[in-house]
Amino acid sequence: MNEFFELSVDAGIAHLKLNRPERMNTLAPPFFSALRDAVQGMSDAGATRALVISSTGKHFSAGMSLDVFAGSELSLPTGTPRSRLSFQESLRRLMACFDVLDAARFPILCAVQGGCIGGALDLAAACDLRYASADTFFCVQEINIGMAADLGVLQRLPKIIAPAVAREMAYTGERLGAERALAIGLVNAVLPDAEALVAHTLSVARTIAAKSPLAIAGTKLAMNYARDHGTAAALAQMATLQSAIFDTGEMAEAITAWRDKREGRFPPLDPVGAH
Repeated sequence: MNEFFELSVDAGIAHLKLNRPERMNTLAPPFFSALRDAVQGMSDAGATRALVISSTGKHFSAGMSLDVFAGSELSLPTGTPRSRLSFQESLRRLMACFDVLDAARFPILCAVQGGCIGGALDLAAACDLRYASADTFFCVQEINIGMAADLGVLQRLPKIIAPAVAREMAYTGERLGAERALAIGLVNAVLPDAEALVAHTLSVARTIAAKSPLAIAGTKLAMNYARDHGTAAALAQMATLQSAIFDTGEMAEAITAWRDKREGRFPPLDPVGAH
């Protein structure tokens, strides 16, 4: 547990819970590296099979703290070529903190209640799956404070929902409610309240965690690659990927478990760097 979130793991399912409800779970600069390090550590270790990100209080997150833009928490110099070059590198490093969600070797499920605003939507868009409570709304808030969103939502959202809807959200800064989010495919399900939301999301995570982690990791790699490349290139990548991860022993266990109506017994992924 740290200032921004608490993290627990049970039977291969990790649960990262934002825990600053008194500040509407706003995201201060240290949050990003803490999130990056936590997710990267779990991905490298190989034991985590799914991660649920949820929150506390009325809102999932109000996004980046406005104190950041006021200059009290983070200096944003852009007055000279050198300072602009430094700004670019700082921004790339912030972007990379959400990139790790996309690159993790396990699916990441986001359970959103209340407001998912600004930088919080960048975070949610970087997850594999999103679920919402009935009171949820999503907002590209950055346009309302005179800036373009810059942590991935403009790049990821048009690949999740219809591009025209993503543009409308990005240009207007208007709120998108839970039912509309469900209708356009931004979320997979809408639950009546936060308690039901987290229970449902953890249930989906348990279903995923029961599968072969090797097959799940390969599936995520293939789908991410296909999202960002043409069909021919994605099929070529799939041939290479499948030749690397095809495991008849893993398949035999999965089939036997299915026939015997029991959970499969699959070893974790090897830690990154192990030989």
